[in-house]
Amino acid sequence: MSSVLYDTPGPRAKRRNIILSIVFTVLLALLLWWVWQKMDDKNQLEWSLWEPFTTSEAWTTYLLPGLGDTLKAAAISMLIALPLGAVFGIARMSDHAWVRGVAGTVVEFFRAIPVLLLMLFANEFYVRYSDVSSEQRPLYAVVTGLVLYNASVLAEIVRAGILSLPRGQTEAAYAVGLRKGQTMTSVLLPQAVTAMLPAIVSQLVVIVKDTALGGVMLGFTELLNSRSTLAANYANVIPSFIVVGIIYIILNFLLTSFASWLEQRLRRSKKSTGAVLGEDTVEVNPAAVGGTFGTGGEGGGPSGFTFNDKPPR
Repeated sequence: MSSVLYDTPGPRAKRRNIILSIVFTVLLALLLWWVWQKMDDKNQLEWSLWEPFTTSEAWTTYLLPGLGDTLKAAAISMLIALPLGAVFGIARMSDHAWVRGVAGTVVEFFRAIPVLLLMLFANEFYVRYSDVSSEQRPLYAVVTGLVLYNASVLAEIVRAGILSLPRGQTEAAYAVGLRKGQTMTSVLLPQAVTAMLPAIVSQLVVIVKDTALGGVMLGFTELLNSRSTLAANYANVIPSFIVVGIIYIILNFLLTSFASWLEQRLRRSKKSTGAVLGEDTVEVNPAAVGGTFGTGGEGGGPSGFTFNDKPPR
């Protein structure tokens, strides 16, 4: 089926696509074989290196606690960054210049700084000016850096999503008497959520992955940091990297799958559910379909208006 962006391929295009698919499959198989051979040459496929992942000790002592800290930091950052980003995104569209100016300055400032630098600044701040314990300080620093950076990015996503809506939506809301705040919360944001959802989910995936920066630089005991401890004890650096990489892939796949399900559900809920009524289901008002003026007779009123079963010819 052809569309605006895609034409149905003809016979030559189908043959070309089949050839390209075969070539890509062969190249991918060769690449996997080369990686397998290199790992085998370096003795990275020996069972002794992979055996620890079949025992409960490697998971309960290292991987699962690290995964728990990763999910904890990511969840806290998401819960704070999402509403904060929405607030700043809406504030950037305010009618008041000083509100737009302050929100724009904050967003552009924190969006321009690398998230790792924000984590390091936050860690130094908590060391010098707070009573946070040394055990909790890495978590606080990681969450602070993630919130400041990702809230700024999410603010731009929210602003772009709202501005992508037709201007007629706002004008129609004003026409029925809604104030600007009511228009934003009741009309614009619910419609913009569906358009913003893919970009928001992509940023949430970034949050999950960026927790590893705290493990590398701040000693935060997240998944990647726990992997290094496991590799030091079992001397299986490459296998531990592969296993942790698979865990990240599964985690982010579950997140994107849930977002896709939610997006489809939101789109279905916005479709019309009205049923089309047939002729036999509609109660016909005789006065609306068949009335003739006469001089009286059966059924005639004082004015001589009588009703027929069929409209007059």
